[in-house]
Amino acid sequence: MREKNLLQILRESSYTVVLSGAGLMAESGYPLLRDGQESYDIEEEYGYSFEEIFSSAFYSARKELFFRFYKEVILKAAEVPPGKGFLALKALQDYGLIDSIITRRIAGLEDRVGCRNVLNMKGTVFDNVCPGCGKRYPVEYMKAAKGVPLCEKCMTAIRPQVCLFGEMINNTVMTRAAEEVEKADVLLVLGANLTTPLCSQLIQYYTGPNLILVTETEHYSDQRADIVIRGRSDEFLASMVSEYEKEKH
Repeated sequence: MREKNLLQILRESSYTVVLSGAGLMAESGYPLLRDGQESYDIEEEYGYSFEEIFSSAFYSARKELFFRFYKEVILKAAEVPPGKGFLALKALQDYGLIDSIITRRIAGLEDRVGCRNVLNMKGTVFDNVCPGCGKRYPVEYMKAAKGVPLCEKCMTAIRPQVCLFGEMINNTVMTRAAEEVEKADVLLVLGANLTTPLCSQLIQYYTGPNLILVTETEHYSDQRADIVIRGRSDEFLASMVSEYEKEKH
């Protein structure tokens, strides 16, 4: 299908929701901490797998090592700036072609380029709260802390507001995500196959005619999509922006 036909679908949509997956992040140079080579490096360096160390149980039992890992790996990775795919996503939203964005990634890349109506299902590293007194802290405070970041007011360990392994996503957040997908007539899935948690939990609520999947890697679940675009998500988004701007002028 030619790009302008896809653009026409976006133009005619009354409500378009994007599911932003790991592939779009990887295209920005973001390390795939759970699935890539980095996962082996983490286990070698820290003696635990990514899933073990970035879990609620580990946070509770071994805060010193948790926060060493959090600062050296998670916050370091979050310094990677949003790439051209996220900039194109913002442009499409500014042109009125995208209404809502849902992601499970915690680096806040969509927010950082200025996208609106973004639902970060697992929170972001930029939201940190003292569980003792409720005082909020910026990510810079977390980075600068020696050892475990402690609240200046009550000396309680500050808790990043991200969903760790072993924790359930907040039910209010899940409900809102389901409602967003339910009212969409176009669901655009970027950089994820349809069996990932991001998709498998949400596409069951989609009843529209245009589930568009953009992915480089073939997967058996692709058949569930109405339209499959084989390629990079950032290049697809950039092509949509380019096509829109050509038609506009």
